[in-house]
Amino acid sequence: MDTIGIIFIFYLLFLLSVGLWTFKFNKTQEDYLLAGRKLGPWVTAFSERASGESAWLLLALPGAAIAVGLGEVWTVIGIIAGIIASWCLIARKLREETEKYGVLTIPEYLHRRFDDRSNIIRIFSAFIIAFFFTFYVSAQFHASGKVLHSLFDLDPKYGISIGAVIIILYTLMGGFFAVAWTDLLQGVLMIGTLVILPIAGFIEIQGSERSISDSLAQANIIYGNNNSSFFMGETGLAGLVTIIGGLSWGLGYLGQPHLIIRYMAIRNSEDVKIARKIAIAWAIPGITGAFLIGLVALVYFGPDFFQNTDTEQAMPLLASALLHPILAGLFISGAVAAMMSTADSQLLVSTSAITEDFVHQYIGKNLSQNSLVTLSRITIVILGLFAFGIAIFSEVQGKQIFGVVSYAWSGLGSAFGPALVLTLWWKKITRKGIISGLITGFLTTIIWSNMDILSSTVTERFSSFVLAFIMIIIVSISDRKNTNGT
Repeated sequence: MDTIGIIFIFYLLFLLSVGLWTFKFNKTQEDYLLAGRKLGPWVTAFSERASGESAWLLLALPGAAIAVGLGEVWTVIGIIAGIIASWCLIARKLREETEKYGVLTIPEYLHRRFDDRSNIIRIFSAFIIAFFFTFYVSAQFHASGKVLHSLFDLDPKYGISIGAVIIILYTLMGGFFAVAWTDLLQGVLMIGTLVILPIAGFIEIQGSERSISDSLAQANIIYGNNNSSFFMGETGLAGLVTIIGGLSWGLGYLGQPHLIIRYMAIRNSEDVKIARKIAIAWAIPGITGAFLIGLVALVYFGPDFFQNTDTEQAMPLLASALLHPILAGLFISGAVAAMMSTADSQLLVSTSAITEDFVHQYIGKNLSQNSLVTLSRITIVILGLFAFGIAIFSEVQGKQIFGVVSYAWSGLGSAFGPALVLTLWWKKITRKGIISGLITGFLTTIIWSNMDILSSTVTERFSSFVLAFIMIIIVSISDRKNTNGT
């Protein structure tokens, strides 16, 4: 086994040891799901960034930069703008609100905020989270298969199995304490990868006969995607749709439960200001670096190389080719870090939706704190197995991580993003408005993404968010008029 493989294995063992170490801290449901609301700004910021940028940032985005080219610049801009907007619009207000209502989850917050005695908000919110996160977690498991295949030439299905077992185990043991503290290290590894690797790549290709522009022009011919055009060769309205498609990634950051839970877990609302600066300072070079990794890999390996090689393996292949084995091993572990830091958070949020919102609050089971934590651990295993099955199916069907993440990102962002922004900033919002927004965001994502005539016009990430936002406003205004009229 080479140096890269040894470092990678030691890293995985480290993650499991953190899970064992943090096992003793989980005495209550609040400890297990929110780390007792004791996280400082640095841990919160790095945890939010590591969880927000899953394996798709280190694998799928560089792959998209290779396959699509300069048209992915709009995705980079949209993501950075979305991160800034989420920290500015959601973080502090939500921290204060969830403490005021004494809640541990987003569904429970919306339920109590609107005094929803019908329980529709709580139950439907929990269902949306569990549904879309199953797909999202499966994408992270799928990514582990790709990384292990590039490292050890291991069958991706075996790689998926190994990644799933490790993620489920350390999340099972350590809960949010384990997630947050491992995220701190994973966030450091990820930003190191995203900054150092493209710099090393640019130094390497300076003496190359090919330039980025030449490689993009050659990719135009091979891939047929107008790789050298910022608008993918489109003009007028079609060019505008291209821009919207990329920028729309930013909308999802306003409603991702696995990121928003970080705002709820921070020590106090004053720490949000510090954490916000750290997160933004991470995001700008980090997101840009992922895009540049794709362009550097295109030049270094050549467009022909990726006709027979999965573009989503570009980062580990480039790191292995350019860097010292020890550094390459750490950075490839960063790719696994990205995948794991997102999957563990999503498993926890899905678990909280089922155990806290459905079993504890809705069914009203009067369980002890130890029993709730045990139930949460059982739920993690069940959900993890479902996600594992979807990941294996995606591998067999040859589906890309980018597409699965886009689907889940759209569903969660459009269901909860408009609801949270308007709840925190618009005083006229009503219970019926929230319900209509949740339903619209959920159904529009599913319908839009599965109808070619709609998805080929404009991405569901944009359409479902905008329609849900508009629906909340219309229904809330109409509801207020009807209430005042009677």
